[in-house]
Amino acid sequence: MNIKSLLLGSAAALAVVSGAQAADAIVAAEPEPMEYVRVCDAFGTGYFYIPGTETCLKISGEVRVTLSANENNAPYGTPSNDTWDSAVRARLAFDAKNDSEIGTIGSYVRIQADSQGATTTGANITLDQAYITVGGFKVGRSLTWADDWGLAGESDDFFGNAKFNTVSYTYSADAFTVGLGVDDLSDQFAGNEVGLEAVGSASLGVATVTVNGVYDFGSEEGAIAGVVAANVGPGTFALAAAWASGQSVGYNFTSEWTVGAAYTFKATDKLSITPQVVYWDSVGFTNADQWGADLLVEYALASGLKASADVRYLDRDGAADGNWDGFVRLTRSF
Repeated sequence: MNIKSLLLGSAAALAVVSGAQAADAIVAAEPEPMEYVRVCDAFGTGYFYIPGTETCLKISGEVRVTLSANENNAPYGTPSNDTWDSAVRARLAFDAKNDSEIGTIGSYVRIQADSQGATTTGANITLDQAYITVGGFKVGRSLTWADDWGLAGESDDFFGNAKFNTVSYTYSADAFTVGLGVDDLSDQFAGNEVGLEAVGSASLGVATVTVNGVYDFGSEEGAIAGVVAANVGPGTFALAAAWASGQSVGYNFTSEWTVGAAYTFKATDKLSITPQVVYWDSVGFTNADQWGADLLVEYALASGLKASADVRYLDRDGAADGNWDGFVRLTRSF
C-alpha cells in the first residue's frame, strides 16, 4: 500500500464517520419573528396595540401622598387626639378599546388602594370602577354625572354618593351633551331600589353650562344641580348651585340647597391659585346653616408630578367654634 492509497482511504473513512455524526446532531429551531408593540393613535395618546390583536390598551395610574391637619371641632368631625394624619392612595387603570361593526367597544378597570396612617394594616384595596362601553352606552360600576358637579376648590359638597352599578346612555355633539342613566341603589337600602340620573351640558362661547339631576325611587326624593364656568381674565370663574326636595338614602344629600363660587387664577403655566366660598342651607336637613371658604394652590413640579396645598374654614349655626383644616399633597400620575 503506497502513501497515496493510505491518504485516500483515511479521507473516505472520515467522511463516513462525519456523515453518521451529522445525522445524529440536534439542529436549533429558527427563532420566531418578534412582534414589536405598535402605537395606537385612534383613541388618543398613550394607547398601544395588544400584540396579535386590533385592541388598543392604555395603562395609567396615580400615587397620591397627603399630610393633613384638622382641629376636629364638633360637629365638623370626630373629636380625636390626633390633629394631623397621613394618607396614601394608589390607583391603577386599564382602558381597552377597539372598533367593531356595532361601534367602538371599550372596557375600563380602575383598582384603588388606600392606606391611612403609618402602617399598611389598614390598607383597603377595592375594584373602584369597572365598566363596558359600546358607543354611547355604559354598563358596570362607575362614577355618575353627579360626581362631576362642583367647583375647583376643596370645600364644595352636596352629593354624598356618586358611584354605583349603573347603566347609562350619553349623546355628545360638538357643542352639547345629554345623558340618561339608571343606578342600582340596593347597597343603601334593605331591598332593591333604583335611582334615575340625567345630565345636560352646552358650550356657549366662552362659557359652559352643565345641569344634572337625580331621583331616588326608594326615598321618593330628588335633586337638581348646575355649574356655570367661564374664562374670565387669566383664569376660570365658576358658579355652582344645587337643591334637594328631601334627604335621599341612595344619593345622601348634604343639605337642602347650596351655592358656591370659585375662581382659578392661572398665575403661570405651572402655578394655579383657587379661592372658593360655599354656603349650605339646612345642613343635614336640620335648621342649621353653614358656610365655608378655602384656598387651594397647585404647582406642577414636572411632567406628571404635582404639589398642592389647601386650607379651609367651616362655620355652622349653633356650633361653639368654627373649624380649620387643610393638607399638603404630592401627586404622581402616569
